[in-house]
Amino acid sequence: MQIRDGQIIRLVERIGEHYRINISNRFIRPALLQMSLDKQTWDLIDILTEKVEQYRLQGFPLDELYRQIAAAARFVSVVRRELAPGLRSRLSGGPSGPDKVLRDMAVNNFASNLQVFADLVNELYITLVEIDKVEARGRRPLYLSMPELQDIGRQLVG
Repeated sequence: MQIRDGQIIRLVERIGEHYRINISNRFIRPALLQMSLDKQTWDLIDILTEKVEQYRLQGFPLDELYRQIAAAARFVSVVRRELAPGLRSRLSGGPSGPDKVLRDMAVNNFASNLQVFADLVNELYITLVEIDKVEARGRRPLYLSMPELQDIGRQLVG
């Protein structure tokens, strides 16, 4: 099933923009790259946050969007566990002057920005599940047959 819903496209765009500006910015990215996430998870996050243009006309395949959401949820869970508690110390000794102020702002706001990212991904998931249920028309919705989605709520809510 291809998702062409304008609300979904706008939500994916917001997720990507928030991720690039507030999560994977030039100050935080070096610490992100030290986390224990596999290449497939990084690739799926990249597709979700960077490649919205290629899906704008043809639509998002629902199963791929679900996999990208699962990867984003794994990312949030790992960041909360491995990175957020010691982010400041991982990034110490960095730039000085105006860049130091910007880096400190990025670090100070990281936890709340991660929560906003998690909330946006959760909103996308909930919206897709509703569409999936409606489109199933008596059949079993796709999200119920994807084991990687079973733990989404716990990973995103924390």
